[in-house]
Amino acid sequence: MNPSTSFSITALSPLDGRYAARLAPLRPLMSELGYMHRRVQVEVAWFIALSDAGFAEFKPLTPGARTYLLGLVKHFSGNDAAAIKEIEKTTNHDVKAVEYWIKSKFEARPELQAAAEFVHFACTSEDINNTSHALQLKSSREQVLLPALDKVITQLRVMAHLHADEPMLSRTHGQTASPTTVGKEIANVVARLEVARERVAGVRLMAKMNGAVGNFNAHLAAWPDFDWEALSRRVIESPEPLGLGLSFQPYSIQIEPHDYMAELFDAVARTNTILIDFARDVWGYVSVGYFKQRLKDGEIGSSTMPHKVNPIDFENAEGNLGLANALLRHMSEKLPVSRWQRDLTDSTVLRNMGVAFGYAVLAYSSMSTGLGKLELNREALADDLDASWEVLAEPIQTVMRRYGVQGAYEKLKEVTRGKTVTAAALHGLIRSLEIPDAEKDRLLAMTPASYTGKAAELAKRI
Repeated sequence: MNPSTSFSITALSPLDGRYAARLAPLRPLMSELGYMHRRVQVEVAWFIALSDAGFAEFKPLTPGARTYLLGLVKHFSGNDAAAIKEIEKTTNHDVKAVEYWIKSKFEARPELQAAAEFVHFACTSEDINNTSHALQLKSSREQVLLPALDKVITQLRVMAHLHADEPMLSRTHGQTASPTTVGKEIANVVARLEVARERVAGVRLMAKMNGAVGNFNAHLAAWPDFDWEALSRRVIESPEPLGLGLSFQPYSIQIEPHDYMAELFDAVARTNTILIDFARDVWGYVSVGYFKQRLKDGEIGSSTMPHKVNPIDFENAEGNLGLANALLRHMSEKLPVSRWQRDLTDSTVLRNMGVAFGYAVLAYSSMSTGLGKLELNREALADDLDASWEVLAEPIQTVMRRYGVQGAYEKLKEVTRGKTVTAAALHGLIRSLEIPDAEKDRLLAMTPASYTGKAAELAKRI
């Protein structure tokens, strides 16, 4: 057995085992390697900013030194992360290990060695950690999470347009109801997801760099007359690579309050809930035969029933969306709560951000795969509609009400409720009504398949 296979089948989490390949884009961003990478980025950005602050004791770095430092970030590798972990065995402190690793890279560079004590200057570990977490969320949201969600939304939009005119029987409370179109029902989901996606993308990612309890105590002890808050804001809000491209948090205890994280995780969870709703609906549509699933050569649906093609992609999506939401909702409730000026309960929870995002991204992947397999079964849709003439009781009684026919609802209820309704029975009722002949003709021409209102128009408009 080769080492990669051995690791895969012994991994505790299926994200790093069975589904490892499908989450390869997320792993460099949200793993411990990704966390270390961002810590190095923050330390370097702060170090360079201090050199430009105008302090006599720390002159501006030369262009060569800046290029070298930014190269430590740009070319950060697994070997670098391993070296930091080796240092941590001695320090038993992960942020201090990053600081020592950076200082070790100053060897044979007198300019940097002379300024080595400005690495991590006046910082508490959380100044580095909270900014690093925000950077991890930023890259994961932009590079992995939203693109995976966008792919699903795009597929659904294409399906909404493609099937805009395909009539389908609705079911409210599980009972036959006014017809719609396949495209319109999918358009409903697209409309919800577009709003949800906007909420996820719109959360401002916050960061603080203000010392041990948020008051710049150590900073002002060193340079009492310097505007440390302005420098902190500049580092946090300036674009990468010299800044961090985040939003400045001016008020905090030792940790950034994490309210933005709760907002982001809640927004992702709401998005996932919409997709759970859709996954269950599609599962039902496959069950009643509205959709077939394309067969894949060699794929087996059941170990004993060879006829089956199970909707496993939607089932997997539903299950993984639930796992993602369990973590996301725990984090959104737990992270904004910290005892006094700091406790450490957030630290281990934050290390699971990648797990929560991983289950979400895995679910989006399964959903996308499932959508790619669906084929509309027009015959099943038509048969269902043809067997449900009772749904025309609604338009008939509404026209009767327009023309003042007394007891319109009650008359239709008597003819249709709990009965198998035929076209002939409805047509007989229509012909007996005291309404204009033109209206009778219009109702007589109506079928369950044609009674879809603005469904097609709405589907095409999404």
